[in-house]
Amino acid sequence: MSKKAVQDRYAPNSICFGCGPANKEGLQIKSYRTDDGLEMEFECEEKHQAFPGVINGGIIGALLDCHGNWTAAMAIMDRNGLDAPQCTVTAQYEVKLKRPTPLGPTLKLQSRVLALQEDRAEVIIELKADGKTCATGRGLFVAVEKGHPAYHRWH
Repeated sequence: MSKKAVQDRYAPNSICFGCGPANKEGLQIKSYRTDDGLEMEFECEEKHQAFPGVINGGIIGALLDCHGNWTAAMAIMDRNGLDAPQCTVTAQYEVKLKRPTPLGPTLKLQSRVLALQEDRAEVIIELKADGKTCATGRGLFVAVEKGHPAYHRWH
Protein backbone atom coordinates (compact mmCIF):
# COMPACT_ATOMS: atom_id res chain seq x y z
CA MET A 1 0.00 0.00 0.00
CA SER A 2 2.49 2.58 -1.15
CA LYS A 3 0.30 4.89 -3.23
CA LYS A 4 -1.51 7.94 -1.85
CA ALA A 5 -4.73 7.22 0.04
CA VAL A 6 -7.88 8.24 -1.83
CA GLN A 7 -8.94 10.40 1.15
CA ASP A 8 -5.67 12.36 1.06
CA ARG A 9 -5.76 12.72 -2.70
CA TYR A 10 -9.38 13.75 -3.17
CA ALA A 11 -10.58 15.16 0.17
CA PRO A 12 -7.64 16.50 2.21
CA ASN A 13 -9.90 19.04 3.98
CA SER A 14 -12.64 16.58 4.95
CA ILE A 15 -13.66 16.64 8.61
CA CYS A 16 -15.50 13.29 8.58
CA PHE A 17 -14.95 11.42 11.87
CA GLY A 18 -14.13 8.17 10.07
CA CYS A 19 -12.16 9.22 7.03
CA GLY A 20 -11.45 12.94 7.21
CA PRO A 21 -7.75 13.78 6.98
CA ALA A 22 -8.50 17.18 8.57
CA ASN A 23 -10.20 15.68 11.65
CA LYS A 24 -7.36 15.19 14.10
CA GLU A 25 -9.75 13.60 16.65
CA GLY A 26 -11.20 11.16 14.09
CA LEU A 27 -10.13 7.74 12.85
CA GLN A 28 -8.43 9.12 9.71
CA ILE A 29 -8.74 5.90 7.74
CA LYS A 30 -6.62 5.54 4.62
CA SER A 31 -8.06 3.53 1.71
CA TYR A 32 -6.04 2.44 -1.31
CA ARG A 33 -7.10 1.22 -4.74
CA THR A 34 -6.86 -2.43 -5.70
CA ASP A 35 -7.72 -4.16 -8.95
CA ASP A 36 -11.34 -4.62 -7.92
CA GLY A 37 -12.05 -2.14 -5.11
CA LEU A 38 -10.20 -0.68 -2.14
CA GLU A 39 -8.19 -2.00 0.80
CA MET A 40 -7.07 -0.48 4.06
CA GLU A 41 -5.40 -1.30 7.34
CA PHE A 42 -6.25 0.17 10.70
CA GLU A 43 -4.54 0.09 14.09
CA CYS A 44 -7.07 0.31 16.91
CA GLU A 45 -6.24 2.03 20.17
CA GLU A 46 -7.39 1.28 23.70
CA LYS A 47 -9.98 4.07 23.45
CA HIS A 48 -11.73 2.10 20.65
CA GLN A 49 -12.70 -0.78 22.98
CA ALA A 50 -16.20 -1.81 24.00
CA PHE A 51 -14.78 -3.92 26.82
CA PRO A 52 -11.24 -5.12 27.55
CA GLY A 53 -9.60 -6.51 24.45
CA VAL A 54 -12.57 -6.09 22.08
CA ILE A 55 -13.25 -3.25 19.64
CA ASN A 56 -16.50 -1.29 19.89
CA GLY A 57 -19.13 -2.10 17.26
CA GLY A 58 -19.63 1.58 16.46
CA ILE A 59 -15.96 1.94 15.54
CA ILE A 60 -16.27 -1.14 13.33
CA GLY A 61 -19.36 0.38 11.73
CA ALA A 62 -17.55 3.65 11.03
CA LEU A 63 -14.64 1.80 9.40
CA LEU A 64 -16.97 -0.22 7.18
CA ASP A 65 -19.16 2.79 6.34
CA CYS A 66 -16.37 5.19 5.34
CA HIS A 67 -14.32 2.57 3.50
CA GLY A 68 -17.42 1.44 1.61
CA ASN A 69 -18.37 5.02 0.78
CA TRP A 70 -14.96 5.66 -0.76
CA THR A 71 -15.17 2.39 -2.71
CA ALA A 72 -18.41 3.63 -4.24
CA ALA A 73 -17.02 7.11 -4.94
CA MET A 74 -14.05 5.68 -6.84
CA ALA A 75 -16.23 3.29 -8.84
CA ILE A 76 -18.71 6.03 -9.80
CA MET A 77 -15.82 8.32 -10.76
CA ASP A 78 -14.28 5.63 -12.99
CA ARG A 79 -17.62 4.68 -14.55
CA ASN A 80 -18.39 8.28 -15.46
CA GLY A 81 -14.87 9.12 -16.66
CA LEU A 82 -14.36 11.90 -14.10
CA ASP A 83 -11.04 13.30 -12.86
CA ALA A 84 -12.26 13.49 -9.26
CA PRO A 85 -15.03 11.74 -7.37
CA GLN A 86 -18.41 13.27 -6.79
CA CYS A 87 -19.22 13.48 -3.11
CA THR A 88 -21.06 10.34 -2.06
CA VAL A 89 -23.12 9.70 1.04
CA THR A 90 -24.42 6.60 2.72
CA ALA A 91 -28.02 5.83 1.81
CA GLN A 92 -28.10 2.52 3.66
CA TYR A 93 -25.67 0.10 5.23
CA GLU A 94 -25.64 -2.95 7.42
CA VAL A 95 -22.98 -4.44 9.61
CA LYS A 96 -22.71 -8.10 10.55
CA LEU A 97 -20.49 -8.77 13.54
CA LYS A 98 -19.24 -12.32 13.02
CA ARG A 99 -16.90 -12.60 16.02
CA PRO A 100 -15.32 -10.24 18.54
CA THR A 101 -12.79 -7.94 16.88
CA PRO A 102 -9.67 -8.07 19.06
CA LEU A 103 -7.56 -5.12 20.15
CA GLY A 104 -3.98 -5.62 19.02
CA PRO A 105 -3.86 -7.09 15.53
CA THR A 106 -3.90 -4.76 12.53
CA LEU A 107 -7.41 -4.71 11.06
CA LYS A 108 -7.52 -5.32 7.31
CA LEU A 109 -10.50 -4.27 5.22
CA GLN A 110 -11.23 -5.13 1.61
CA SER A 111 -14.16 -3.90 -0.42
CA ARG A 112 -15.63 -4.26 -3.87
CA VAL A 113 -18.63 -3.06 -5.82
CA LEU A 114 -21.55 -5.45 -6.31
CA ALA A 115 -23.71 -3.16 -8.47
CA LEU A 116 -22.92 0.14 -10.13
CA GLN A 117 -25.08 2.84 -11.69
CA GLU A 118 -24.32 6.39 -12.83
CA ASP A 119 -24.93 7.91 -9.38
CA ARG A 120 -24.83 5.00 -6.92
CA ALA A 121 -23.02 1.83 -5.99
CA GLU A 122 -23.75 -1.15 -3.81
CA VAL A 123 -20.60 -2.26 -1.99
CA ILE A 124 -19.53 -5.16 0.22
CA ILE A 125 -16.76 -4.87 2.79
CA GLU A 126 -14.92 -7.46 4.87
CA LEU A 127 -12.95 -6.74 8.06
CA LYS A 128 -10.35 -9.24 9.20
CA ALA A 129 -8.04 -9.51 12.21
CA ASP A 130 -5.30 -12.15 12.22
CA GLY A 131 -6.75 -13.56 8.99
CA LYS A 132 -10.18 -14.19 10.53
CA THR A 133 -13.32 -12.41 9.35
CA CYS A 134 -14.65 -10.42 12.29
CA ALA A 135 -17.24 -8.29 10.48
CA THR A 136 -18.80 -7.73 7.09
CA GLY A 137 -20.72 -4.83 5.71
CA ARG A 138 -22.93 -4.03 2.77
CA GLY A 139 -24.05 -0.59 1.75
CA LEU A 140 -25.65 1.63 -0.82
CA PHE A 141 -23.78 4.87 -1.45
CA VAL A 142 -25.14 7.69 -3.61
CA ALA A 143 -23.47 10.67 -5.32
CA VAL A 144 -25.11 13.90 -4.20
CA GLU A 145 -26.05 16.90 -6.33
CA LYS A 146 -25.60 20.60 -5.81
CA GLY A 147 -27.91 21.78 -3.03
CA HIS A 148 -27.32 18.71 -0.83
CA PRO A 149 -25.65 19.63 2.50
CA ALA A 150 -22.74 17.27 1.78
CA TYR A 151 -22.14 18.46 -1.79
CA HIS A 152 -18.96 20.45 -1.02
CA ARG A 153 -17.67 18.45 1.95
CA TRP A 154 -14.63 17.07 0.13
CA HIS A 155 -13.56 20.38 -1.41
